Amino acid sequence: MRKEERGFDILGLGAVAVDDLIYVESYPPPDVKSKVLRRERHCGGLTATALVTAARLGCRCAYAGVLGFDELSHIVLEVLKQEGIDLSYLVREEGARPVYSTIIVDEGEKTRNIFFDLHAVMGAHPELPEPDTIRKARVLFVDHIGVKGMVRASRVAREAGIPVVGDFESNESPDFADLLGLVDHLIISRAFAARLCGETEPAMATRKLWSKGREVVIVTCGAEGCWYLEASHRESPIHHPAFSVKGVDTTGCGDVFHGAYAWGLTQGMGLPERVRFASAAAALKATQPGGQKGVPTRPMVEAFLKGGTEDGLCDYR
Repeated sequence: MRKEERGFDILGLGAVAVDDLIYVESYPPPDVKSKVLRRERHCGGLTATALVTAARLGCRCAYAGVLGFDELSHIVLEVLKQEGIDLSYLVREEGARPVYSTIIVDEGEKTRNIFFDLHAVMGAHPELPEPDTIRKARVLFVDHIGVKGMVRASRVAREAGIPVVGDFESNESPDFADLLGLVDHLIISRAFAARLCGETEPAMATRKLWSKGREVVIVTCGAEGCWYLEASHRESPIHHPAFSVKGVDTTGCGDVFHGAYAWGLTQGMGLPERVRFASAAAALKATQPGGQKGVPTRPMVEAFLKGGTEDGLCDYR
């Protein structure tokens, strides 16, 4: 079978990033000097980390966003290739580049602060990939980088009956409302849910974020786990507690949750099972430093689920 005829499990179009992580003993107050314990560079980004997660779990994944010819783009492409992600539909444009982030990791509190640069970042192309390419996917993964292209791709996917999983952190685009309405598997943090609907209580936020055509709304709450609502039980949001782990670094945990959830969709898992598996994958990520570096494999998650506890101690924001 020729490559262009081969299908894949998950297609992603959005944010890929290069993350420079700086580890310090504690996050400093203004106007002080702080010793750097160590530095690391990793590939990151909402879509990239979700695809890496799904690929390590066993999915065939493809990336079809826009990157350039600079050093940062090269770093991302090499990482995605190493993870086995299909780059046949990647768009290359002069001057484009990935998100470039500096992340300060507080070793004492096990938290992080992210400073991101979106200069020349395109994400999804407004006219590519071709509709036939989108229809080859079993799941379309979208974020808020390149919203016009995301809207176009999501319309094609929904018309073809393909689930659209959304991971959003910004609603600044004038087309964001259209994109939000096209996502049938919406997974966002409590903080962003509050921005969207004005509701700080996560169970209530799942109800407010419901719309026609939705299948699932999940609001993640870090150490408090997550709340989810599904089409068959729209009046009864369900709470899933977080797993108990010794956290090291929460960078990328939310993206891992999304990728593991999308993987669960391709496996035909029921919603409670998808949420439990995604929560476990995110918890395992929190036990390792870096973003994609700590993404677990399927055997690791399955082994953890056999002996893990769920008492709300893991923070996977």
